[in-house]
Amino acid sequence: MDPLVLLGVPAGEGVVPTGRSADNPVTVWLNPDHGRLLMDIVRTGLVTPVWCTSWRQDAATLFGPLLGLPPLPHVDLPRPQINTSHPNGYLWKRNHVDAWLGGAPAVWIDDDFAGLDHAWAAERTARGAATLLVQPDPHLGLQPDHLTEVTTWAARSPAARAA
Repeated sequence: MDPLVLLGVPAGEGVVPTGRSADNPVTVWLNPDHGRLLMDIVRTGLVTPVWCTSWRQDAATLFGPLLGLPPLPHVDLPRPQINTSHPNGYLWKRNHVDAWLGGAPAVWIDDDFAGLDHAWAAERTARGAATLLVQPDPHLGLQPDHLTEVTTWAARSPAARAA
């Protein structure tokens, strides 16, 4: 099985997600270079990208086309009533992602990991589900070296070598 790459989406310019209207958009920052960079990774065949964002399916329908990406699956995250992204000391998405992944190897790219998330990734890896967390600086966003890290990791992954 190819490792899965879970993609988050930061805030930025006005986008109208499901349930909102044009007079009440949400700000999202998108870098047009990210589409090209992500497509470079898709073309390697080493990983399967998946949206993992509170934008849920809107990531595929709103951001994907703006970035020139093909339709990608998404993790169907709940809509928790929380006032912090780390209500239990770790990223709120983590338990849902863990259940969704099962034992699949994964790279998770997000700018909001806490120390407990890194410990979780190490524990998953120790149990045989290779896991890499990539944490871009939220002020700089995804950079080419992050995707080089993903590609290098996936190429060394036992799952990628078996494919």
